[in-house]
Amino acid sequence: MASSDETGLDPADVVRTGARVGALLQGDATGRGLRIGVACARFNGNLTVRLLEGCLEGLAASGVDPADVTVAWVPGAFELPVLARSFALADVAYDAIVCLGAVIRGETGHYDVVAGECARGIQEVALVTGVPVIFGVLTCETIGQALERSAPDETNKGLEAGLAAVEMARLLGDRRLT
Repeated sequence: MASSDETGLDPADVVRTGARVGALLQGDATGRGLRIGVACARFNGNLTVRLLEGCLEGLAASGVDPADVTVAWVPGAFELPVLARSFALADVAYDAIVCLGAVIRGETGHYDVVAGECARGIQEVALVTGVPVIFGVLTCETIGQALERSAPDETNKGLEAGLAAVEMARLLGDRRLT
């Protein structure tokens, strides 16, 4: 994995550097009252379900009410951005959106197009709408890597995506940013 204890941010460093500035803004992990949309890709769906389970676990651990979570499915990762946009522009306001899926490299260039355009589209939705859209799409070389990153434990990237959604919703909801 790319992240390790060597590259992770030490919370003490945040406190230390925060003491040297006028304001330190961080999203907290309190999900109570947040509405979250979760966009899931059916292609490689066994992996997506594992990510979804992790995401729901993270949202629940943060205090997000399951009744405030909406899950919708699209054919594949390429379609995730348009669903994310629909969530972001819905009459019912979502505080954050999580996009989940898995793109695994094959023998053609299809992987590069799908993974790249999926990431670009998800980022565009977030930038244009101002709603946090979390990229929880695995982009792996092998099925083994995808299985590892969607394992039912603390390394599950869906879990990380759910927690990131809560943190970003709280950070962007901070009145000092508006």
